[in-house]
Amino acid sequence: MKYTISDVAVRLPAFFKIVLDSDVTSGSILNEESGGAMRGYRVREFADLAGVTVRALHHYDRLAVLRPKRTESGYRLYSLRDLERLEQIVALKFLGLPLKEIKTLLDREVRRLPQVLRSQRLALEEKRRSLEQAIQAILDAEQAIASGKPADTQVLAKIIEVIEMQENTEFMNKYYSEEAQAKLAGKRKEWKPEMQAEVTRAWTELFRDVEASLDEDPKSEKAQALAARWKKLVEGFTGGDPEVSRGLGKVWADRQNWTPTMKEQSAPFTNPKVWEFIRKASA
Repeated sequence: MKYTISDVAVRLPAFFKIVLDSDVTSGSILNEESGGAMRGYRVREFADLAGVTVRALHHYDRLAVLRPKRTESGYRLYSLRDLERLEQIVALKFLGLPLKEIKTLLDREVRRLPQVLRSQRLALEEKRRSLEQAIQAILDAEQAIASGKPADTQVLAKIIEVIEMQENTEFMNKYYSEEAQAKLAGKRKEWKPEMQAEVTRAWTELFRDVEASLDEDPKSEKAQALAARWKKLVEGFTGGDPEVSRGLGKVWADRQNWTPTMKEQSAPFTNPKVWEFIRKASA
């Protein structure tokens, strides 16, 4: 795309008017009258008019996000209505929505736009908080070095931790519904490093205790107490919310596709014997 950030920002108000206009979204054709005939643009001409590349237009056509009419010879022929749809695509893509979701939104679910924008706003706010934390961690390291002190392991580890947390958050969002993402974003606003340390400690101790009790009867009093601790820790994350719980289930079911960082961080908590013991104790 050749659009700059300022270009998109200028177009956003017009975009919202277009995308919520029932005449446009219900399929009416916007014509430019030229001698009584609709003006059409071949792909190169349309690319220059819209400020995009021909390659981008071909890509959108392949994905059925922007499908122009075809001449009898098979050449693409774009209209001004296609230009308005392209501006909708550019605006939503700039906000971070994937093309597949943009297609669904523009084709069938335009009225979901306020909910989609709210979810995207929350995701961007979360990314901003993560970036601010990463920037602060780097500033701390810079100040330590400027004062003549070597950046100790703890400061450098903090930088890595913050950046990895940001990457994990972005990766995990795909498993959760918009509603669940909004709830988790609100929870992360209140989350402190010491809270994360406490949760990690609690899970580490619980796994250690379960591993030491694998010979116990899953129905015994001791096993039931371990299962209760497990449930309490899980609910500490989900808040008992079914949407968040469903997302968490999807995360775990897809663990083979986790990022290397997530796999490394979760390694101490993947003993299949522990999970099977808790499953039986919770049945």
